[in-house]
Formats: sequence, C-alpha cells, structure tokens
Amino acid sequence: MYSSRRRFLSLGATLAGSFCLAEVALADTPQKLLETDPTAESLGYKDDGSKVDHAKFPKYAPPQACGNCALFQGKTGDASGPCPIYGGKIVQAKGWCNAYVKKG
Repeated sequence: MYSSRRRFLSLGATLAGSFCLAEVALADTPQKLLETDPTAESLGYKDDGSKVDHAKFPKYAPPQACGNCALFQGKTGDASGPCPIYGGKIVQAKGWCNAYVKKG
C-alpha cells in the first residue's frame, strides 16, 4: 500500500514539475502580434503594410515596413521578428505601424 502511495506522490510531483517547466518555456517563446491587440490597434499595425488605413494613418508611405524599421529586431531578410513597441511580440517584416522609424 505504501509503495503505491509513494509511487503516486512521486509521479504527481514529477508531472507538476513538468507542467511548470513547460509553462516557463512557453512564456519565454515570443508570441505573434495580433492585429486585434489593443496596442496594435491604437498604432494601426497591419501584418501587410499595404492594408493600412491611409485616412487614419497618413504617415504611411511605401516602402515603409517593419523589416526596414529601426525598431525591428529581426535579421535583414527575416519574414518576421520581435518588436520592442509590442513587448517583444513577433511582427511581420512586411507589416507596418505608426511607430515606424526609418532605419538609418
């Protein structure tokens, strides 16, 4: 009886530890920025810069895109990368938002 209880408790502790580690690993993985994110909406973020509302955001002008923005933390040529404006969430290189700053 005690052997089974010990085994059960040991297994339970192992599973609980595994769930905690998995949660930490997921928390460290940057998430994709959604256009519906409140900050993204306020800055007019679009995954595709050509779909920016020009009436609301007249600052947009091609070829502006996240990929050539000074804030984009991906490598040149990456399809996406983190952006500090959105807490490190992943933005599309062809995306755009009103925080755009030309890479200099």
